[in-house]
Amino acid sequence: MRARLVGSSPRGPRHAVPALLLAALPLAACGESAPSGGDFKPNGSLSSAVPTAAPPPSAIPTEQIDKTVLERYHVYQTVYQRAYEANDPAELGTVAVDPLLSRVTGDIERTKARGELWRFTNVSNAKVYARSKDGLIVYVVDCLRTVGGYRFSAKTGKRLSGGAGKAYLHRAAVRYGAGTWKVSETNRDKQC
Repeated sequence: MRARLVGSSPRGPRHAVPALLLAALPLAACGESAPSGGDFKPNGSLSSAVPTAAPPPSAIPTEQIDKTVLERYHVYQTVYQRAYEANDPAELGTVAVDPLLSRVTGDIERTKARGELWRFTNVSNAKVYARSKDGLIVYVVDCLRTVGGYRFSAKTGKRLSGGAGKAYLHRAAVRYGAGTWKVSETNRDKQC
């Protein structure tokens, strides 16, 4: 049920004309009988210009890019963990691109085909260490510690293997494209 506002004084026919005039004012201000398409401009003009994409990395201060890249890298780690826990790589496309996307998707599908699930907890200590000359790829180094990782049967829920993990140095490439940053490659290195 919707609430209805009721005025304190009854409206008679003498109030109908001013109400109609007030309703017609916004329509009269438009000045055009048919829309011409484009964006609304506060000065009253219409433009058919195509909306612009997010500014390229070269137009943003380095500190801001680093912060954004590290945030996106952490989002990738969270989505990566959820994808393995659910055996569902569908969400990975929001945070990763090929070749990494194909590789992780294939691994999750193989894990699912074996009837297994992975549950793990990682602690990240990521830092930006380099960038490409054009600024479209930022490289992240991370001493990624697996606090615990366990493999379970998807059918019975029984733990199959796992335990406390170790810390390994990971290097990741985070690439800018289509207005956002996504992880495109990761490599595991020595223990840290």
